[in-house]
Amino acid sequence: MKKKGGLIFMFILFYNLNTNAQLIFNVKYKSEAKVKVFVAQYKSEADLVVYKCDYKSMANGNQGLWFFTKYKSEAKFQIYFCNYKSEADVVIYFCDYKSEAGWKKNEKKHLFY
Repeated sequence: MKKKGGLIFMFILFYNLNTNAQLIFNVKYKSEAKVKVFVAQYKSEADLVVYKCDYKSMANGNQGLWFFTKYKSEAKFQIYFCNYKSEADVVIYFCDYKSEAGWKKNEKKHLFY
């Protein structure tokens, strides 16, 4: 009985880790996007600091670790890059180091769940 319960627990844990993965696809049209983003020039302007991951497995949780997929069907989120800050749902800043990634303003965190 303990073995079966342990397997169920591991399945639930694994499932929860994957459901928050930040797998991103960049769409061409605003109407296709789940979230519209604007890329800020300075980190201080951002709601979310994003690190582009090299591998899909690195993009876990809602922490600004994004992996850009080749295909829309692989992605959990379809985003559109806006030309103007006023059009965007979230303002992001791309950082160079994984340790810098994360939310600066938590009130928009729900957009990536």
